[in-house]
Amino acid sequence: RPNQKCPSDHGRNNTTHRHAAYGRTRRSVAPMRMAPHHMMPGDKDALDGIKLADGTYARVWQFARPYRRTITLFLLAILAAALLALVPPFVVREIIDSSIPNSDRDAIKVLAGIAVAAALADAGLAIFQRWCSSRVGEGLIYDLRRALFAKVQRMPIAFFTRTPTGAITSRLSSDVVGAQSAVTSTLGSVVSNVIVLTTTLAAMIALEWRLTLLTLIVLPVFIIPARRVGTRLQGISREQMGHNAAMSTQITERFNVSGAMLVKLFGSGHRERDSFETRARGVRDTGIQSALYGRVFFVALGLVGAIGTAAIYGIGALMVVDGEISTGTLVALAALVTRVYQPLTGLTNARVDLMTSMVSFERVFEVLDAPEAITEKPGAFDLIAPRGAVEFEDVTFRYPPAVDSAIASMEQNAGLGTGTDPDVDVLQRLSLSIAPGETVALVGASGAGKSTTISLLPRLYDVTSGVVRVDGHDVRDLTLDSLRASIGVVAQDPHLFHESIGENLRYADQSASEADVVAAAKAARIHDTIVALPDGYDTVVGERGYRLSGGEKQRLAIARLLLKNPAIIILDEATSHLDNDNEAHIQAALEHAMEGRTALVIAHRLSTIRSADRIAFVEDGHIAEIGTHDELLASDGRYAHQLQAGELVTPS
Repeated sequence: RPNQKCPSDHGRNNTTHRHAAYGRTRRSVAPMRMAPHHMMPGDKDALDGIKLADGTYARVWQFARPYRRTITLFLLAILAAALLALVPPFVVREIIDSSIPNSDRDAIKVLAGIAVAAALADAGLAIFQRWCSSRVGEGLIYDLRRALFAKVQRMPIAFFTRTPTGAITSRLSSDVVGAQSAVTSTLGSVVSNVIVLTTTLAAMIALEWRLTLLTLIVLPVFIIPARRVGTRLQGISREQMGHNAAMSTQITERFNVSGAMLVKLFGSGHRERDSFETRARGVRDTGIQSALYGRVFFVALGLVGAIGTAAIYGIGALMVVDGEISTGTLVALAALVTRVYQPLTGLTNARVDLMTSMVSFERVFEVLDAPEAITEKPGAFDLIAPRGAVEFEDVTFRYPPAVDSAIASMEQNAGLGTGTDPDVDVLQRLSLSIAPGETVALVGASGAGKSTTISLLPRLYDVTSGVVRVDGHDVRDLTLDSLRASIGVVAQDPHLFHESIGENLRYADQSASEADVVAAAKAARIHDTIVALPDGYDTVVGERGYRLSGGEKQRLAIARLLLKNPAIIILDEATSHLDNDNEAHIQAALEHAMEGRTALVIAHRLSTIRSADRIAFVEDGHIAEIGTHDELLASDGRYAHQLQAGELVTPS
């Protein structure tokens, strides 16, 4: 049958399956819809033991509710199409039994016109169904993705440190598509199958109930093996998805800039090819198995249909000879019998279809329900005209456990478990006060807690105990937007988007004029480098800015900070990738930019440290010493000893 697709096609291309399912669902047969990618291979039955969370169906309806009118029209169109499909057999019956014997030419023309009108109406309904289902389906995808994207944006940094990017992408893509199919493809398929089966059996019983019963007798011969084939196809599909996931992961990790460079420098092309070929071979072999099982299934479907048709013609012909039914009735029954087996087969797997889609919905809800560790408290207020006073008072901090910052099913994909939860305080009763406009350098050994300290200021994390204040306000009492708008950061490894230089700079201030962008670039000593490029400020920097050198990336990050014009500046090794000559220019630009602003600087260059108003020596999560460079040397404490041993700074 031209409108049927082998189940392996559905498994290979979810997008194709999705769009196909939105079409004339009354004719589509999806008895073996593939289990979603998250159902791992090796399970005896992907759906055994699955129990949906309470309220899942109600939440699904909340997302579908805005489309309830379109869904209603969609279901009515399915009903109308199913009824129209009954017209041709009855028209043929009337022509054979009445019009031809009576040589009624006018009746034949009228009946033929009715058949044509039914066909045209059916075509129009098919297009209307497609419009309804695509409107609902694509609308749901948009709504779910919008909700998920907004939710992921609100998740704390700890979530991103524990969750693979691929797991997040999967929830926003394949799980969303799988979820919306519950409302369009699965709902339409189930309703269509029920309506087609009901109307067809009713019509057949009205024509001849004995032949209808004969048609149903052969069903168990087919349905029982079909379920076994369906289970086997699901297992093959899960295995194929596992191979596909492994292959996609290898492609993603090896073909980004960092991965490709690592493979070339440390890996082996031959080893990578062998690994990829093994995974691709698994996809190929399971694809062949899926295709064969799918073909066997549809051959069996066709065989049962042929047997049913043969039984109708054979026994029905004897009944015609005996005068029990008319020839037209026999032809009509033979046309209707083929419409019985397809919906019955689909309904035997309706639970699999529904549960598959609903599990995808649950995975979407799992993200939407994840705890948000960093939130605005009710009554949070804006930080107006910030002066830049910063205070850390008795701050103790330990990184949050997974239960408060991650999603278990997504974290497990990264091989992380509860055993990785922190059990020590990274910061211990740390106190530090910084006056507006003061520059304080944080120094200390790697792992002492310097970067952790500065991450508490813009609330990338929240303190475990104690308080962090800006202008005397607890940062947890301020709105996140106003707090972060007052803080600018240049990290040790600044991130640039795969966009143009101008777009990366304007990310700090979308309203910045061209003159503002150029002024910031000049202040960061990067303007001349930019204009020397063939496309100037329109030059695309590449993934993570890999088309630029480390020093150029950091100067762009400094220009972006200057464009933001914050009250508080955080520099985390901001000059680490610059040579001495460039550092001198950048340091001068930064000193000018920091006039009247508070600055927290993490640095290992002696020249950067000495220029700070005060130096805070961080050790074991607390401030061990604080003072100017000369004061700390004179005290002959930990700072002086480690400085003399060359353990703190890079001389410059």
